[in-house]
Amino acid sequence: MSFGEPTNPYGQQPGQNPPGQPGQPGYGYPQQPPQGVPPQGGPQGGPQGYGYPQQPGQPYGVPPQQPYGYAPGPGYGPGSGGPELANWGWRFLATLVDGLVLLVPYIVVIVGAGLSSGDSSALGGILSVVGALGIIGVIIWMLVQEGSTGATIGKRAVGIKVLREADGRPLGFGMALVRRIAHALDSFACYLGWLWPLWDSKKQTFADKVCSTVVIKAK
Repeated sequence: MSFGEPTNPYGQQPGQNPPGQPGQPGYGYPQQPPQGVPPQGGPQGGPQGYGYPQQPGQPYGVPPQQPYGYAPGPGYGPGSGGPELANWGWRFLATLVDGLVLLVPYIVVIVGAGLSSGDSSALGGILSVVGALGIIGVIIWMLVQEGSTGATIGKRAVGIKVLREADGRPLGFGMALVRRIAHALDSFACYLGWLWPLWDSKKQTFADKVCSTVVIKAK
């Protein structure tokens, strides 16, 4: 032993940890991150969930979850493992319920038109305007509901919803309007497009195929 060199009372060299002592920085053990700071790394060699982008309020290490009713991507039809597609019968019932809702203001228009030809022409004119505005209002309200939640009154009543095929998200008002207009294609060739879901693997009408939408059973 030479003079001027510090002595180690435990007999260990710097960089070694005494037996039975917990690892400390600088003694050969990997330094642990401070409490509350997530470890670095990815899925390889680390606990499940490493490398996933965290969202506010989400526990660390838990993969982000898709919102209710959303699909992670394409995966519809037999054997795909995706959500259950709505059959033709459920779709028909939903359309029937929506038609009954629209029937109420339509009847008001008819009554108003009948009164307009008689002595109560003023009342008939008022009823016709109110009924027409009611029809427009109901249609717009249904498009808003279908675009934001995937379901109109009829679809919600029977438990189905229409979503984008690509990512399983609601259509939005604009695409819901385009899809409603595209239903004109289903009426061509003796309404063949309306019957197409009976044998189609994805149970889509022509409008669904053009707009890339699917109708599924809601959970």
